Amino acid sequence: MRLGFIGAGNMGGAIIRGYITLGGGAPADITAYDADSGKLGELAARLGIGKADSIGGLVDVCDTVILAVKPGNFEEVLPLVAERLRPDQIVVSMAAGVSIGFIEGYLGASAKIVRIMPNTPAMVGESMTAVSKNKNVAAEEAAGVMALLGSIGRAEAVDESLMDAVTGLSGSSPAYVYMFIDALAKGAARNGMDEGQARVFAAQAALGAARMVMETGTDPVTLRENVCSPGGTTIEAVKALQGRGFEETVMEAMQAAVEKSKALTK
Repeated sequence: MRLGFIGAGNMGGAIIRGYITLGGGAPADITAYDADSGKLGELAARLGIGKADSIGGLVDVCDTVILAVKPGNFEEVLPLVAERLRPDQIVVSMAAGVSIGFIEGYLGASAKIVRIMPNTPAMVGESMTAVSKNKNVAAEEAAGVMALLGSIGRAEAVDESLMDAVTGLSGSSPAYVYMFIDALAKGAARNGMDEGQARVFAAQAALGAARMVMETGTDPVTLRENVCSPGGTTIEAVKALQGRGFEETVMEAMQAAVEKSKALTK
């Protein structure tokens, strides 16, 4: 696949780096365009990818067009893509709140469109990416997109109707986890531990717990119960969290993100 990235910021840059370093993609097969020519030049020099002088020029040289710009820029960018888009090209959008139907309104009902929702751990090859496509994208074309996204972490196909839930679940949740890690580190600091070292302990514990869920296939409730020995330290901490509505608070936070996503959806 010849890939064209419109936008070379944090997320676009993360996918480019992941595809080259982890997915085996060749820099020569990637072209990017960004309104910030300085940022684009730096990325191109570091990774060896091509640079386009315009959106139209980028669309001309790629098979898959990846829209890595903010939602507010879509009404400016999509008409420029539409001018040069060929029937065989795939357009991939990663903008929160921008529906496939909205994009079809600019590119046409026959356009091949894939909507994705990655998250910022893509920068370290650990993204969780949701993927939805319209009816024009063939199975083998979708498989190519999934392979690309697999280079930055894990990718799963979902119905587009679930994208708001995905936004609250994996799109926004790294922020919740960072808060949890920070609170643990501060709690350790109160007990005399260096906060920088405590942050490492907390982050590694969170990473290990996440891997236990993913690699054992055991549900989180059972894993929690396995750690909670009767009369032990962990069960005391769990009781304190439950007594303050920890689980309900997390679910309410996620729901707030879901509702905001719904309100922003075009």
